[in-house]
Amino acid sequence: MDSVARCSMKSMVLKAGTEQDFFQRGKALARLADWRQPMPRERTISFEEPAELLRLLTSSRLDVLRTVKDAPGSITVIAERLQRDRSAVKRDVDQLALAGMVTIETKVLPGHGHMKEVRAVARRFRLEAIVA
Repeated sequence: MDSVARCSMKSMVLKAGTEQDFFQRGKALARLADWRQPMPRERTISFEEPAELLRLLTSSRLDVLRTVKDAPGSITVIAERLQRDRSAVKRDVDQLALAGMVTIETKVLPGHGHMKEVRAVARRFRLEAIVA
């Protein structure tokens, strides 16, 4: 099974939106739950300001996200793929994990101890921002 097939969600939306947008999405999800309809396999993360979204999604973090979407791996492996310093990649992974865009799972390696594997939480990421 490839890495994309193992992602838990189909897609994730990262957007700058208003408080009203947030509550409208919540009401729509509550209606689905009330009607016992399936929930969408899409998660939305909202930012109050487009600048907050841009602070999270730097070009180096987007490179990390693309890399782990293609093939999950340890921070050391990701750093090697990107030809970047391991500690810089670790900081980027930590921020992406804090935002909920990647997960860090401990894997047992037979005869070699443990490894932390970084994996994207969705197959597709969509960015939306309206600058008013």
